[in-house]
Amino acid sequence: MVSTVTVSTITTIAALSVGVGIGVFVVLLLIGFLTAKELLGTSSGKRQKLLSRSLVISIIPLLMGFAVIVGLKIANILA
Repeated sequence: MVSTVTVSTITTIAALSVGVGIGVFVVLLLIGFLTAKELLGTSSGKRQKLLSRSLVISIIPLLMGFAVIVGLKIANILA
């Protein structure tokens, strides 16, 4: 019985830590892409402007992931 509880506890903790790690990675990546987009948008070169506009393709899914993370945190607080 003790080993079953221990194994399920370890599995739960490992799953939670992976979820938190992915959430932190998504948020840091979103911050980095938004910063890069703003910095590239202020430059005068054509290549930088094109790269700035193409970063939107990667920012939108990260924003959706961020919204899911925030929604889950709010739901967890209210529950």
